Amino acid sequence: MLTRRQLLAAGVATLGAAVGGYTWLIEPHWVQVARRRMPLPGLPPELRGRTLLQVSDLHVGPRVDPEYLLRALRTAAALAPDFVVVTGDFISYRAGQDYRELARVLRGLPRGRLATVAALGNHDYGVAWRELAVADAVSSVACDAGATVLRNEVARLGGLQFAGLGDLWSPEFGATHAADGPGAAATLASLDRAAPTVVLCHNPDALDLPVWDGVRGWVLAGHTHGGQCKPPFLPPPLLPVKNRRYTAGAFDVGPGRRLYVNRGLGHLIRVRFNVRPEITLFTLDAA
Repeated sequence: MLTRRQLLAAGVATLGAAVGGYTWLIEPHWVQVARRRMPLPGLPPELRGRTLLQVSDLHVGPRVDPEYLLRALRTAAALAPDFVVVTGDFISYRAGQDYRELARVLRGLPRGRLATVAALGNHDYGVAWRELAVADAVSSVACDAGATVLRNEVARLGGLQFAGLGDLWSPEFGATHAADGPGAAATLASLDRAAPTVVLCHNPDALDLPVWDGVRGWVLAGHTHGGQCKPPFLPPPLLPVKNRRYTAGAFDVGPGRRLYVNRGLGHLIRVRFNVRPEITLFTLDAA
């Protein structure tokens, strides 16, 4: 007959195995559709009630099951959004990255009825986030899939003003030479302050830099994956940001300016606990 101590040890081992199986087999592929309002200053009446869908951090590569990503994108497409935005980390770069796999996954990328827009994340810039040729290749694949990729650029699409910033850790974010194109600061300075504005900025740490003066609207980010594992009632122990309040969800970051950090679809390590992968569907409204 088992002793009480043996029964307790067996119970703990069983619970540990169950939690481990859940964090590896179930939650990394259990996508949540998060529904949010997006009040936008200057929104024209004809866009009230329209929807904007955000996907982030696909991390196409050896660590993320491409069939899972295609299923998640089918779920996103079924929401029939008016706008679609992708906030970076299309790939997990490795030497000799096969962009054909990215192209196959992005064939499932939903297209917004009014616009489909994207910005890049740090992994889209290759080794040490410095390889602009990798960023060019990722941008080309995303464009072929129907997305307008903005790298320190502004575009008016479907009645909204979109800006896409180069990733904070990339050479493009702080570009200052004309040959390199405008940096993030110049891009934000060029915004029409009266237009309804959505900025795509992969790394939320960029919001703490002094480049946002007068920018009103929403900034959509990813990068954190929500920490991937979050103990109940405690913050995630591991976050790839300096400002550890930028976990996931919505934050006030300035007068008339809101940040939303999406938890992403993919992962670098296949484990999630209490941080499900996310697709976000915003409903536009007047601020």
